[in-house]
Amino acid sequence: MTAHWAFFLAASALLAVTPGPGIFYVAARTLSGGRREGLLSIAGTAVGGLVHVCAGAVGVSALLMASAQAFTVLKFAGALYLVWLGIKTIRESGAEEALSSTPSRRAFRDGVAVEAFNPKTAMFFLAFIPQFIDPAHSVALQFAALGVVSVAFNCLADIAVALAATRMRARFLGPDLLRWTKRVSGAVMCGLGVSLALVRPSTSSG
Repeated sequence: MTAHWAFFLAASALLAVTPGPGIFYVAARTLSGGRREGLLSIAGTAVGGLVHVCAGAVGVSALLMASAQAFTVLKFAGALYLVWLGIKTIRESGAEEALSSTPSRRAFRDGVAVEAFNPKTAMFFLAFIPQFIDPAHSVALQFAALGVVSVAFNCLADIAVALAATRMRARFLGPDLLRWTKRVSGAVMCGLGVSLALVRPSTSSG
């Protein structure tokens, strides 16, 4: 059992630091709005991730993945939300007040929505966590516990990314470059939305 847990922790840590949509999203939000906006985004995505953990523990995610219609609705809702955030960020890039590092509580809400509407997260948990579950014990409890650990690792990796992006933003970005950074960050969010829209139910992702 100790070796089993050690392998799970090692795999979770490796997957957490592997660049993916979550890391790019956090980096984009931090470069666009500053450290606190990045951290609020991380808190939001963590809550969104826990939504999938709870849903997976009670079997909702499995039912969702089995329904092509439900999967498609969730996928396009998440994709459209990301694209909307990206366009909004690009449009705000020219506004003087948008160039300040004043945080917005909206970042937390956006993070929750982006992650909760992301079927790739549900697919990942359903593909990854069951490999480490012992059928002789409570499956739901094990799924929830392992899911929380996985979300925690993702948060730690995202925090490291946010802090690095904060230093980069403070050291290299003047007002003019910051405007372009916000536009690029918005474009990244739009790109993530498009990539999410192209996901198929059979695809698994970390």
